[in-house]
Amino acid sequence: MSIFEKEKKVVTRMAPSPTGHLHIGTARATLFNYLYAQRNDGKFILRSEDTDKERSKKEYEEEILNGLASLGITWDEFYRQSERTEIYTGYLQKMIDKGKAYESEEESKNNPGEKVTVVRLKNPNKEITFTDEIRGEITFDTTELGDFVIARSIKDPLYHLTVVVDDHEMEVTHVIRGEDHISNTPRQILIQEAIGADRPVYAHLPLVLAPDKSKLSKRHGAVMLNEYFEQGFIKESLVNYLALLGWNPGTDQELFTMDELIQLFDLSGVQKGGAVFDIEKLKWFNKEHLQNYSNEEYIQYIFDAVAPVIEKLPQYDNGRFMRLLPIIRERVHSSSEAKTYAEEGEYDFAFKESHLDLEIIKWKNDATVKDALPRLQKLAEIVSTLPDDVTTDEIKDSIWHFAEETGKGEVLWPLRVALTGQKQSPDPFSVIYVIGPGEAYKRLRKACDTIISAS
Repeated sequence: MSIFEKEKKVVTRMAPSPTGHLHIGTARATLFNYLYAQRNDGKFILRSEDTDKERSKKEYEEEILNGLASLGITWDEFYRQSERTEIYTGYLQKMIDKGKAYESEEESKNNPGEKVTVVRLKNPNKEITFTDEIRGEITFDTTELGDFVIARSIKDPLYHLTVVVDDHEMEVTHVIRGEDHISNTPRQILIQEAIGADRPVYAHLPLVLAPDKSKLSKRHGAVMLNEYFEQGFIKESLVNYLALLGWNPGTDQELFTMDELIQLFDLSGVQKGGAVFDIEKLKWFNKEHLQNYSNEEYIQYIFDAVAPVIEKLPQYDNGRFMRLLPIIRERVHSSSEAKTYAEEGEYDFAFKESHLDLEIIKWKNDATVKDALPRLQKLAEIVSTLPDDVTTDEIKDSIWHFAEETGKGEVLWPLRVALTGQKQSPDPFSVIYVIGPGEAYKRLRKACDTIISAS
């Protein structure tokens, strides 16, 4: 346990730059900082590193704030670096006055021939060793860094200075960030020593990787958090999955609520190797967490995704939709998947008669279409006796004896095709339940008439 954990309140921070969309990796790192602070009754600070005036945009900052809030992540304090320039200037001036830094007139890199005055840190050229909570001791020889630039001018500080000053001023005790920041650490430690700041505890997280172990990028699919929300992934599944990207509680448990994660999260459970992002696993998490939705919540979640398609079908009514809902819920992993199924006609059987292809109504290749006729006639007779409020189990019970006696395939296959017109669909008992015995009887009689007419 570090000196900070013994004597100071734990303070973590995340400092995204509003120069682009909220990446899934940034969301994961923010979640880890939030969980660690919550677990230790500490404070979580969010900072907008918006000092890059040309690339920083308000809409990106809003996307970041809204995305994190949508995950259920809250922060105790919020800052914008652009509003703290005077603080950075004060530190720069003190460093110059104490001989820790100096101004240097140099040729502009952007405008050759133009002279600019930058501020450089006076590098003591020494080895620096720091302990990383995940990777152990790491040593750098800072000589190769030279006297590096920490400000474009006394009033235009760069990243390394601002992050150190902010962490110092805000009493940050733990810097939990991606492993791509490891190389930044020696520069920041040198600046800490120059301004007399305490060294925080460092923990560098494994990167989020694509299935092929390369760095996750757009070519692997969605990488922005808002794209996952748009696809119908809910906050509970995203938080659960992001928490397990590079961290393990040491048990076989996979499903967690935010409160459970807060109780369990610890840096000792963070792995060193890269965390592979698997969309299929995320889909599984989403389906599992959707099981906790009430019927009303699930309808609100799914209806807008499928409504534009199914409401246009000729036999649509709310009653059938409600009876179809369990079938949708059992199969789909997200609202976008349900939308795709609707567009592909997966739910057409519930709301319209389908064209009957006599070639597929045959159970086996050596059977004839006529073989199906007496079976469908018997099925129509059975279905005609069913009440409107019949259950799926009662439908199955009424048909099952006939299916066992005649042959399950010989009965259930033509029944399915006659009702849906499809080779693949929910089981015929569920189909009858969804469309109702009256509509099922009509479709069976129509199938029988079609076979007779074709004879």
